[in-house]
Amino acid sequence: MGKTEKGTPKDLANRMKAKGLQKLRWYCQMCQKQCRDENGFKCHTMSESHQRQLLLFAENPDKYLDSFSEDFYKDYLNLLKRRFGTKRVQANNVYQEYIHDRNHIHMNATQWETLTEFVKWLGREGHCIVDETEKGWFVAYIDRDPETILRQEKLAKKEKNEMDAEERHRLFIEKQIELGLKSAKNIPEPVFTDLKREGDNPIKLNLSLSSSSKAPITPATSLLKGKTSSKPAENLRNKDIPKKRSALEEIMEEEKRKKKVKATEESCASTQVTADEPWLSKDIAVKIVTKTLGHEYYKQKGVVYEVVDDYSAKVKLFDSKKKLKLDQAHLETVVPATGRQVVLLAGRYRGCKAELLSLQQEKFSATVRISDRDKVIEGILYEHFSKHVAAE
Repeated sequence: MGKTEKGTPKDLANRMKAKGLQKLRWYCQMCQKQCRDENGFKCHTMSESHQRQLLLFAENPDKYLDSFSEDFYKDYLNLLKRRFGTKRVQANNVYQEYIHDRNHIHMNATQWETLTEFVKWLGREGHCIVDETEKGWFVAYIDRDPETILRQEKLAKKEKNEMDAEERHRLFIEKQIELGLKSAKNIPEPVFTDLKREGDNPIKLNLSLSSSSKAPITPATSLLKGKTSSKPAENLRNKDIPKKRSALEEIMEEEKRKKKVKATEESCASTQVTADEPWLSKDIAVKIVTKTLGHEYYKQKGVVYEVVDDYSAKVKLFDSKKKLKLDQAHLETVVPATGRQVVLLAGRYRGCKAELLSLQQEKFSATVRISDRDKVIEGILYEHFSKHVAAE
């Protein structure tokens, strides 16, 4: 039976049927052909083109299986990341949206037989956070993009600094309240007793005024003079008595004192290198100290072969020979054995090569001798120098 003529109702009906999703059991992944019914699929499996694809698959089945599995895994994670982000969502809902694409990779062509096995594999490999409930398996994408991780760390650091300031202020107020309560406890409370009458004698009040108790009458002018003369004396006495400060004044005084101490420390440490100052340099050994990149790279050592900017560089790992672009916040210096060459990373001798003479482990510092100037420098901190690695 020949093909229908283009534009006829039969041709339009066939095209509408071909646009929609068909049954999975009548799809050939090797030929990427979808059949409409069992008869069509049977005819396709007996065709010469299908037999050629089977011969190719038989030569190296692992190659095709791994290729289909990787494509399915990448497309599924891409949809999960783009559509849901890092939200917790049911795995079957993501799969239903994934198969809406007519040209998707079918699961029966991958190494996973069921969606449950695929979700468990995502959890074991650390790509997603998976958990099983009565409603089924749920997944949440783990975003390991370096820019996203750096942005989250900066946000967390900012929130921590704000919380620390608020916490310090709150603790100080609580301390002042406790001190006030303790001082109030030391004051004895008045003891109230009942009025008791002793004996049966009547109570007498003596209200007689004697002539000697009368106060002498003084003129008005002398009274005015006395009042005016007593005011300076009272002012002097009030000045001698220290005025009791309120809790708010004590808090302000404590903040001023802390600011003075901080300013003194900053003035003393003005000649030292701050933690935010860039120290990355080419041909030095560094160690990865962040766990955000995974346990595979944690505490791995490498060499800086290119400095991108003041705070980031490209590092080549010693063991795996992999190349990574890292921020200096995720790295630390490497202290070699005595007698080895180091590079100074801070101060007036930054960039100079030196020989490591001795280590002061209790002070976390070292003594070095600059090679080209024959100058010995003591008390250099570990983070101000690193092992020199000769360029390959």
